Amino acid sequence: MFDLDGVVYVGQEGVPGAGAALLAIEEAGFYLIFATNNSSATQSSVVEKISRLTGYVGAPLGVVTSGMAAASYVASRYESVYVIGEPALTETLEATHLTVTDSHSAVDAVVVGIDFSFSYDKLDAAVRAIRNGAAFVATNTDATYPTATGQAPGAGSLVAAVQTASGVAPIVCGKPHQPMIDMLNDLRIGETTWMVGDRPETDIATAASAGWQSILTLTGVISSPDDIGDGPTPDHIVASISDVPAVVLGSG
Repeated sequence: MFDLDGVVYVGQEGVPGAGAALLAIEEAGFYLIFATNNSSATQSSVVEKISRLTGYVGAPLGVVTSGMAAASYVASRYESVYVIGEPALTETLEATHLTVTDSHSAVDAVVVGIDFSFSYDKLDAAVRAIRNGAAFVATNTDATYPTATGQAPGAGSLVAAVQTASGVAPIVCGKPHQPMIDMLNDLRIGETTWMVGDRPETDIATAASAGWQSILTLTGVISSPDDIGDGPTPDHIVASISDVPAVVLGSG
């Protein structure tokens, strides 16, 4: 299982050696799953971006986004949602036959993800809906995400604004929370699972919670082992994804 931002690519640049690493692991008989907290991407756009930036054109077992985890959670409980998020999140929610509405007055749930056109009006509408009894669901609470020019504000910063104004804590669906783990487990094949990520509090915590092996790469939010702090400890630390095949294939 591979995280994407900060592991396979950073912004619009593939991490050097990513495509070759993915292909080597696939050719060794592993199934590949991509697991991202980025709710601004659909399954198809994830596959296209990986191919475009890394040259990897294999057949991954699956792609799971935090938007998909949120959609699965909400669709099993509610019918209508107000969304703070990018068009891909709306598309993902509508694919589960949820009704996405711009009205906050009569809505079952509010779903918050990364939104590059976030505004006071959107914040106000979300908070009013939650105060009226709507469930508050977050795709993820990542404070930042890695870009080519440094860390940018993540969905967690928007979630925090809604939580502060509403006084209600969200139900979180992305890594390392159970809705995402459940979706990944539905795709998982075999007894041995590796999670490769760049963020201890999400990727490595997911592996620890699910009982999987974990590999931390230093191309994303963590650039040195000294930066891990008190978070979950990875089983292995590597400079980049290009070093992952040696760890995974050497383990057997």
